[in-house]
Amino acid sequence: MAMGAICWMLFTLTLSASLIPGAHSLSEIQALNAFKRSFIDPNNVLSSWDPSLPNPCSWFYITCNWENKVTAVILINKNLSGNLVPELGLLSSLERLVLSRNRLTRTIPPELGNLKRLVYLKLSSNQISGNIPPSLGNLKSLHTLGLDNNKLTGKVPSQIATIPALRFADFSNNNLCWNFWPTPVFQGSYPLCQKEVEGPTLAAEN
Repeated sequence: MAMGAICWMLFTLTLSASLIPGAHSLSEIQALNAFKRSFIDPNNVLSSWDPSLPNPCSWFYITCNWENKVTAVILINKNLSGNLVPELGLLSSLERLVLSRNRLTRTIPPELGNLKRLVYLKLSSNQISGNIPPSLGNLKSLHTLGLDNNKLTGKVPSQIATIPALRFADFSNNNLCWNFWPTPVFQGSYPLCQKEVEGPTLAAEN
């Protein structure tokens, strides 16, 4: 009986400790707070994102796992203006980041490539500009990538073609070119980048 009581106490203490926000939760709160500060939020949809609260799992539009780690941030069509911040790369357990149909501007931070567990990344229908960072090729768990209907320019990085789990990637309605021969996984009709098109011709002439 005494041994059973001790085991139960140890289990209870372990479970309680797992629910107490640790350093990872503090970094998640810092990351999400930096993200919130980058926004103009006219409809006040992020009012529950209070950095003084001990755990972001109580915030709206946030999903957590049993370890109280953030696994999803989903904000679709919330009339948010602002930009993606490098601190998002601190959300080490993130599996889904969906920010479609807002008014996000500026560039995609390379730090998103740190999200090793990310499965679903949708940034469609914003005003994001600049190049697609090659670091997105580090997202080896990524299944779905939606970057369509933005203002992206330059090459679609060939590193993205090496993602083993990728099943759907939409780059349509941007100003992009292919740095590789696209497979049916990739949506969007773009030319090969000029250097790749001209390279064989120039070599033949020489």
